[in-house]
Amino acid sequence: MNTSKSTIRLLGAAFLFVFVATIVSTQLLASIVGSGSISDILVNISDNLAPIRISILVGLVNSIGIVVLAVLLYIVFNKQNRIIVLVALGLYLGEAITLAVSYTGLFGLIPLSLEFVKAGAPAASYYQTLGNFLYSGVYQQGYDIHMLFFCLGGILWYYLFYRSRYIPRVLSVWGLATVCVLFILTLLTLYDRDLGSVIPLFIIGAPYIVFEALIGPWLMIKGIRDGSETK
Repeated sequence: MNTSKSTIRLLGAAFLFVFVATIVSTQLLASIVGSGSISDILVNISDNLAPIRISILVGLVNSIGIVVLAVLLYIVFNKQNRIIVLVALGLYLGEAITLAVSYTGLFGLIPLSLEFVKAGAPAASYYQTLGNFLYSGVYQQGYDIHMLFFCLGGILWYYLFYRSRYIPRVLSVWGLATVCVLFILTLLTLYDRDLGSVIPLFIIGAPYIVFEALIGPWLMIKGIRDGSETK
């Protein structure tokens, strides 16, 4: 391998940025919308305009971060297996695009929530229908599709990490195993959201979250791992 340590460390910074931005955006959004009906969600959004805008902004910036991450991964691995790298690059670009599109649903909920509250929060109206479309149809379904692109791309990238030994192989295997579990959960969720939520996401996703929290700092601190040129 002849990839510079600065490139590897920049890749680690991109991993860390995407990890932090994802946590901030999703957790902030979850604290705002809650788990009630669409009427409750609309009222909650109207009461928390600044936080919801911050969540959307961070999510959109995260989309850019995913593109940067994909490009850096391409630079690092493009000489290993061109076909796998190009497919993985395309999947991550698809992830970034679908994530950005999903957040347009949240943008649409802001003026809708204000109009809903201004109208006196009617119990049965077109507000709920449009709100369900924007939140469940555009945001949640878009986010689930983004996860599908992410999981498929992650499987390919972590396989290349395993082959390259840029990170310890045990860490690569950890990433591969946990992202495969997330892939299965994503398929279940796309098939039936209720089926995909039988096991809480934080239980399924916790091992992968730990992996993402480790890989960025590891690459930033270590650069190219000693002996990475040897197989």
